[in-house]
Amino acid sequence: MIITHHGKQCFKLQLGDTTFAFNPISKDSKIKDKPAKFGAHVVFITTNHPDYNGIDMVGYGDKMPFVVDGPGSYEINGTYVKGLQTETEIDGKKYINTVYSLEFDGISILFLGHLISRDLSTSVLEEIEKADIVFTPIGGKTVLKSLDAYKLAISFEPHIIIPMDYGSDQDPLALKQFLKEGGEDVQSIDKFTVKPKDLEGREGDVVVITS
Repeated sequence: MIITHHGKQCFKLQLGDTTFAFNPISKDSKIKDKPAKFGAHVVFITTNHPDYNGIDMVGYGDKMPFVVDGPGSYEINGTYVKGLQTETEIDGKKYINTVYSLEFDGISILFLGHLISRDLSTSVLEEIEKADIVFTPIGGKTVLKSLDAYKLAISFEPHIIIPMDYGSDQDPLALKQFLKEGGEDVQSIDKFTVKPKDLEGREGDVVVITS
């Protein structure tokens, strides 16, 4: 699996000939960075907000991807997905935020989306069986603060933690503060290639995928 980061919470996961997108940035977003455009077969949307719902940016020509955009159970080409409902708030407006728990290529993934609290409900926690890789927001203004983000992510006992949703439009110090929580053994790369065997011996390692 090859993981690349395209700003805020936009990630592309490549598994062979299949491409998955998480929270692509819409062209209607007001963030400073230009939204990335690439083709995906499946797109996951956690929050129906222009910063995270750019389905139009991940189509293959006239063909749009299969869209997963809310709580529920899904099966996609043999991949089972749990969409777990939480609540969030952006600019004073409340939204549903869907936490996704799924497994790709033998690697379990937990994508937290736009969380604003590390206190997840018991019903949500009971549905999360394991998480080899946790994608956690860390921006300090509208999502989890760095300390809370790290404590929540590490509570799932993952092999890898990938921070997201930081930058000039959030809290420019968020990444620095998060890395301080995560210790000195931090990997910063432009793409992350990982197989199940690569996770052996790694415990809560922070991997920063630059965009």
